[in-house]
Amino acid sequence: MSRSAISSRASADCGAQDPKWASANIGVFICLKCCGVHRSLGTHISKVLSVTLDEWTDDEINSMIEVGGNSSANEIYEAFIPEGFSKPGPDSSHEERMKFIRSKYELQEFLKHSLRIVSVSGRSSLQSSLSQKILDSFGSSNSSSKMEGMVEFIGILKVKVIKGTNLAVRDLLTSDPYVVLTLGQQTVQTQVKKSNLNPVWNEELMLSVPQNFGALKLKVYDHDTFSADDIMGEAEVDLQPLITSAMAFEDSTMFANMQIGKWLKSYDNALIEDSIINIVDGKVKQEVLLKLQNVESGDVELELEWIPLDQ
Repeated sequence: MSRSAISSRASADCGAQDPKWASANIGVFICLKCCGVHRSLGTHISKVLSVTLDEWTDDEINSMIEVGGNSSANEIYEAFIPEGFSKPGPDSSHEERMKFIRSKYELQEFLKHSLRIVSVSGRSSLQSSLSQKILDSFGSSNSSSKMEGMVEFIGILKVKVIKGTNLAVRDLLTSDPYVVLTLGQQTVQTQVKKSNLNPVWNEELMLSVPQNFGALKLKVYDHDTFSADDIMGEAEVDLQPLITSAMAFEDSTMFANMQIGKWLKSYDNALIEDSIINIVDGKVKQEVLLKLQNVESGDVELELEWIPLDQ
């Protein structure tokens, strides 16, 4: 089965013409803007592939053919759109796309009632069972939504630990600070800066981002030679704004330098000021200034950069 068997004229979710992307497990074609939202759902909901650049398996091609195109898929996925709930168009905002696509595929709010999965343990099982029922509704006996071979990570996070300011004293008059970053089961750390309460690291650390990512956790420690290292404060970074923005502007090299998102300072986070997400020279970056928590003083400045897996 060749890739030429796959063709479509409009995006399933917004109607944009000549889409170049597809959700292989859902069986629909999508445009670049909708593609970013689909990727943010995770491959357990929507496995996004390029129509022209990615290698397709026979099962993925057959699954697309069995669904029969966007119109056939939408007859099921959009069977019961509530009155007043507008489908986004090619020029709709990212927020409108996100709300509609999540409601359509993740929350199943528009599905035929006979296809809705009421109680399944875990989201992966939910989408797997749902995909099988969708395929069955098209008269297919092929299960193309098995979880084997799914991508474990969705991207790479590069964290530049820039500097600390007015860090806490943990030795006689000073401290020997270093920063530890944790994401899921991964932990990385900076070098130790001897006798320095205002250390400049400018050190880049890399972490893989799993599908079900949580917050990036940061802790600062004072290095001690003959006793346990003392903690000098901690903070968490919400990665959702960065990743959602990056997914919306998937090929960031196509865009000029501009702001694409923001993580807002609030009473329940460690931000000193709003954290801006920008495209800079084709890269998605975020500036983060954190007030360390559970300590008498100290700030840490970071720069985050999102790196897609295909780079």
